[in-house]
This record gives sequence, C-alpha cells and structure tokens, in this order.
Amino acid sequence: MDKKSITGLLLIGAILIGWMVLSQPSAEELTKRREQITADSIVQYTSNEKIKSQTIAKVEKPAVVAGIPIALLRDSTGKVNDSIQSLLKKQVYGDFADASSGDNKTILLENELMKVSISPKGGRITSVELKKYKTFDQKPLILFDADSSTQNLTIKAFGKEFATDSLFFAPKGTSFKIKGAETKSLAMRLYAGDKSKYIEYVYSLIGDEYMMGFRINTVGMQNIISTNGSITMNWGMKTPMQEFNHANQNMASTIYFKYPNENVDDMGATTYEKMPMEFPVKWIGFKQQFFTSVIIADGTFNKETEIETVSQQGSLKYVKEYHAAISIPYTKPSETIGMRMYFGPNHFATLKKYDLELEKQINLGWKIFGWLNRFITIPIFNFLDSFSLNYGIIILILTIILKLLLLPIAYKTILSSAKMRVLKPEIDELNEKHKNDDPIKKQQATMALYKSAGVNPMAGCIPVLLQMPILIALFNFFPASIELRQQSFLWAHDLSTYDSVWNFGNIPVIYSIYGDHMSLFALLMTASTLLYTWSNSQLMGTSNQMPGMKYMMYLMPIMFLGFMNSYSAGLSWYYFLANMITFGQTWIIQKFVIDHDALHAKLQENKKKPVKQSKFQQKLEEMTKQRQQIDQKKK
Repeated sequence: MDKKSITGLLLIGAILIGWMVLSQPSAEELTKRREQITADSIVQYTSNEKIKSQTIAKVEKPAVVAGIPIALLRDSTGKVNDSIQSLLKKQVYGDFADASSGDNKTILLENELMKVSISPKGGRITSVELKKYKTFDQKPLILFDADSSTQNLTIKAFGKEFATDSLFFAPKGTSFKIKGAETKSLAMRLYAGDKSKYIEYVYSLIGDEYMMGFRINTVGMQNIISTNGSITMNWGMKTPMQEFNHANQNMASTIYFKYPNENVDDMGATTYEKMPMEFPVKWIGFKQQFFTSVIIADGTFNKETEIETVSQQGSLKYVKEYHAAISIPYTKPSETIGMRMYFGPNHFATLKKYDLELEKQINLGWKIFGWLNRFITIPIFNFLDSFSLNYGIIILILTIILKLLLLPIAYKTILSSAKMRVLKPEIDELNEKHKNDDPIKKQQATMALYKSAGVNPMAGCIPVLLQMPILIALFNFFPASIELRQQSFLWAHDLSTYDSVWNFGNIPVIYSIYGDHMSLFALLMTASTLLYTWSNSQLMGTSNQMPGMKYMMYLMPIMFLGFMNSYSAGLSWYYFLANMITFGQTWIIQKFVIDHDALHAKLQENKKKPVKQSKFQQKLEEMTKQRQQIDQKKK
C-alpha cells in the first residue's frame, strides 16, 4: 500500500463516520419507528387470534336461534334461559357444546428443574418457569406466560372451524415410575358429547429433565372431525426480556428448524419473516439468547407447516414474537400423535444428549470455527468448570492452555520476525541504493537478498493465519456460553454482556459511534492491542517504515473499540489476556531464546550456499519478468 491508498482508506473511514453521525435519526423519528413496529406487531398478533375472536363473537352476540329473535327468548329479568343457552352453544360448537364452559383453575406439573402451568381452558401450557435461573433483575425466569402464548388445534366440524383454546378440557392426572424415574403425567380431555369421544393432550415429566413428553390422542371422532389428512396446531409465544442487553438478546433470538437428514437451519434475526417449510420437519425451536422452547415430532410434521417471527423493537417487555402453524398428520378417527417439548437452557451438553442436533441452536461459528469450539474449547472449558472456579479465572486458565498449544506456531512467527530484524540493515542499504530506481528493481533486489539468506518473508504470516481460526472461534463461543450468564468477575456483574464503569446517557454523537457507556474490559483489550502493535514494530525494527501503514495499524484497534464496547465482557477479558501473554512470549523468546548474533551468522553462511528456488519462487520471477516486458512495450 502506498500513501495514496492509505489516505484513501482514511478518507473513506472519515466519510463513513460522518455519515453515521449525520444520518442518526432524531428522538422523535426513533419514537415514531418504535410505535409503527409495535402497531404492526399488534396487527399481526391479532390476525393469529382471528378464529378465536370470531368464535367468541358468535357465542356472545347471536341474532336469532332457529329463526326466533333472541329478544323473544329471554325471561322477565332479561337473562337467556338455560335451554336457549344450550341451543346457542350447540349451534356454535356442535358436539363440543358441553365443553364451552368449565373451571379454569391452573394445574401444575413440576420437577426440580421447571414448573409447567397447564390451563383447563384450551388444555394448553400457559407458562414455563425454569427454577435454576433468574432474569437480569433477579425475577423468576418465565419463558412465556398465559397472556403472551397460544397453543390450540384448529378443528373443522360440521362445516364450522374453531380453535380448541376457547373450550374446556377435563384433567386426569397420574404419577408412576418408569425404570426407577418418577413420572408425572397429566391427561387433558376435550369431550365431544359423551365420554367415548374426545381429543386428549397428555403431558408427562420423567425425572428431572427439561424434556417433556407430549402426545395428542383422538378417540371416536369419526363423525365429528373430517379426516382430511392433517390437523393444524397453532403454537406461538412472545419472548420476554430476560437479559441485561436487549439488543444482543434480539440479535440472538430467532426460529430454528430441522428437516430429517438435513442440517439445522434458522430464519435469521429479521424484523419480520414468514416462511413455509419446504419439506416435512422434525422439530421447530423458538430460540432466545440463552434459552429455547422446542416442539419435536416422533415422526415428522407435514411440509404444509409455516413459521413466523416478528421483532418487538418498540416493546419494553418483549423481544420477539414467534408463531408456528404446524400441520400434524391425521388420517384416522382414533389416532395417537407423539411429540416432545423441550423447555430449557441453551447449554451445549444438555441439548446434545438428546441426539436431535438441538445443540446447533447455539451459534458456535461457521464450519471450522464451530468444530474448534465443539472439540477443543468446550471440552477444556467444561473440564475447568468442574473445579468450581470463578469464570474469570477459568477464562485465564483457558487462555494459558490455548497459548501453550499454539506456542510452536508462535515461535515460528517470532523467529521469522527475528530474521527480518537481523536483515534490516542490509534491506535499508538496498532501499537507499535503489531509491531512485524502478520499484520493481528494488523489489527484485530485496527478494534476492531474502532468497540468498534463506529467509521467507511470508513465513511469519502463515503461523498467524493458523492462529486466526481459534481467535474467531472464541469470538463466537463467549457471547453464546450460558455458563458466563450472570457470572461476576472483578467489576463486571455479568461476563456474558458488557461491563460498564461509566454511563454517558443517550448523547447522539457519542451513542452512534461508541455507545451510551464505557466498558473497562474493552478499553483494556484495546490498550493491550496497541501495546502489542508498538512492541512488535520495535522488535522487528519496522517503526520507521511506511509511516502511513503504521498509523493504520494503530487506528484499527481504536475503531474496533466501538464494537467491543457493547459486546461480551468475557470475550474482551480473553482478548486482553491473549494480547498480554503474546506480548510476554514475544519479549522472552526475543531476549532469552533467540541468539541474534548466531542467527545473523547463520544467515550470512546461507548466502554462500547455492540458491534453491521453489516452484512458487520460480513462478513469481516469471510473472515479474512478464510484467517488465509489458511495461517496456507500453513505454
């Protein structure tokens, strides 16, 4: 890069920063956007409840019954008598008329890990509380509640269509043991007239697991529900704010799904998206940042299934709204449809033990980065975690272990830098000698010197590139690690999110570039990067070469600071430690391991030996000669 290129990059950076500041929306514009997003979300949610609302309207405000005006069927007090009410219910619900009213006392299924609330109205799960976790403000952690969730079957009977969440199910509970594990089971039955015809939900908790058994039984429904090949189960929820950083929770929340014999896929962190399934689907997961709710088919759900996500950006209570219209195979009047439901943490080992690829909801990075986290980082991290150490100390030990594993690669990088430093006086002489010559001639002379001394200028780059996958892998690991959630260290109250030692407030210019707070771990990471950059240039003796590039090397960490300021404190702590350990390694090896005089003597001896050219060097020389010939023809 020459001075013009560097100046151009700096100008582009200045223009981008200026554009960000000038295009920052005003407070009024932000408020309008949030109100619009909230309004759109309400409209979308209302559309999902349309069937239920229409059904209720039919029950509460009928005009006539059997051709007789309702006003003529009231008693002296104005109340519709019982027989007329029965007719109304029969007209709307058919054989399910008796289930249109009942007792709505919540029933609990509970183990040591979670508390599941089930309502007789709709027979549905209305809330799930995870006992071992709290929200960022230390309240009980509720994955969803009755007001923000839906679970129903859309039934087509006698030409009518209505949802089961407006009907009452009758509970039947049991408790027994399977292979030594206590099982708590609850059957919720929706009767169609007599006891021989019903739709049944069966929920079961086996031992202390986050996985819940769930199945739908239909018995004697041949004259009530048409066997058209499928039943639609509507499952939806609004996910509440549970984490300190709303923006990070929003970015990490989305719907995941799994086709049989295919990789796990997701919808992405979009504001709104509706997606029909392309194939039969094995499971659908409503993922939050550190927790997930998954419905899993014993077989598969039909490909007519649709999923939908809506961001709740204008809400102070919710983050995302999810909805799935799940098409369930239904071909026989009496049938059992087996499923499971997982309500729990996004903990890698916990999800992996079910052998359903549920752990792939945790974003550990793409391809090689994810493999490094699965097979190196997580096993080491879990081993250290078994000693019940503070997680800040675990990150310190993890960093030391990884640095020791990478020490041979780091040594090659430092040795290459030492060779370049030893040859610097001779390179300076060549630069002075060819300062007025064609740059290509100067480059050829420099490469000839490297070749005769047996030095590969690219040797220092390759080890650095080999270390990059681990750095990027850990960039994904720390923000996704539930182990760091709400774990304090030094001044940080939660290593999974940013630490703040000073709050600026919402000052537009500062907020658009840096944020509304100051992260001390991010500052330490940036300072250590600058220190390492400076020390490296001093050891390599390149502090006076290409001053424009030198300033760019210092500018990049400062520009990166704005991003790291709102990222995981655990990640910034790791990068700080990695920089300081690398700085220490470099200094010790340069000062006490490498004998620079002996290295210089060896390079001088190499000059006396015949030069061996690699195929790459030969190709490079051929390309250089071809370029010279083209330049000469142009002249």
